Amino acid sequence: MKYALVTFGCRVNQADSLVIEDGLRSRGALAASPEEADIVVVNTCSVTASADQAARQTIRRIARLNPEVRVIVTGCYATRQPADVSALPNVVRVVANDEKDEFVASMFGDGDGPCGHSLAPGVAGRTALTLRVQTGCDEACSYCIIPRTRGTGRSRPLSAVLDDVRRAVDAGYKEIAITGVHLGSYGRDLDDGSSLSRLVAALGDWNGDVLFRISSLEPMDCTPEIVDMVAGSARLAPHFHLPLQHGCEEMLRAMRRPYTPAFYRGLIERVRTALPDAAIGSDIIVGFPGENDAHFEELRAMLEALPLTHLHVFPYSDRPGTEASRMLPKVDGRVIRERGRVVREIGERMSHRFKASQQGRRLRGLTVDDGQSVVTGNFLKLRLNVRQGRNEWVDIRVEGEGRATLSS
Repeated sequence: MKYALVTFGCRVNQADSLVIEDGLRSRGALAASPEEADIVVVNTCSVTASADQAARQTIRRIARLNPEVRVIVTGCYATRQPADVSALPNVVRVVANDEKDEFVASMFGDGDGPCGHSLAPGVAGRTALTLRVQTGCDEACSYCIIPRTRGTGRSRPLSAVLDDVRRAVDAGYKEIAITGVHLGSYGRDLDDGSSLSRLVAALGDWNGDVLFRISSLEPMDCTPEIVDMVAGSARLAPHFHLPLQHGCEEMLRAMRRPYTPAFYRGLIERVRTALPDAAIGSDIIVGFPGENDAHFEELRAMLEALPLTHLHVFPYSDRPGTEASRMLPKVDGRVIRERGRVVREIGERMSHRFKASQQGRRLRGLTVDDGQSVVTGNFLKLRLNVRQGRNEWVDIRVEGEGRATLSS
């Protein structure tokens, strides 16, 4: 059996797809392109209307190019609108998020057959592993549909997570990204003293040459303790992703985000003081209902002053069933697009400024792209002057224009 996987959305979805792919490979399935596969699994996102549309377009295109293919659809869009998804061409099964981890076994039986090969670095073009330790969310952001598609927060036991890390390291992975829908809530539902801090501490003390990258953290969950642990351990990447969403306190209240712009500024200052060369990314929503010119100016001015290194910009779109979908007034689409353009330009300047600040530095990184590029701990992706083996640690000197030279 030949399979293909198409994944939309967040790192959690990427981690889920790796679990699915591992299950298929352990049963002897072979990777192929969607045009040549017998089965295509489409792992969908539903954070915006455009994400839903992208999934529909992709499924229709796959069915058109591969008329005999069987399409299995999972993820947040499949969970939110299963009837709509099942009506798309060649869809033979719709798998809700809660069934993701088990559906391969339910469809194809036990794994670990004689021809099965589990995931390892380099499979399907991946070098680093994304490991999901938590799913679901108990927060109530007014714009977000994810609590309805992922359910309440559920954590994997700390012992199970560490077992997964050991297996990944034994398989050859040298970088592991730890992710969750609400990663900062890790352990709260376990009632055994587990917490994100305990997990990060265990990873920071790991006995082995592996780098752990902490995925997106809500600002209120990025505690001084976690910042200090990242600053004090060579096992933890100097890289944070801390979603701001907006720089106006009135907008944050409307979004039901449990922090203020002042708190966020203080957090970024703390991270930058402890880790002067860290990568610090953020998410921004433009065009939220009620956002006027003054609100946007507060956002723009705050972003211009923050020492961030990159931005992900999301034009607001209504998600039926959310509180924000009922809020008025709506922002005109042309205004949303213009505000998105302005914020993306700010993000580009941030990225350029950060890259320029790193020029001449000697850093350690992991080779990717079949050894043609390197990704550093602080999330710079650079083209190497000399091709190396894949998945190798190398010492490099950062040059201009996204390049790096090997450092002796």
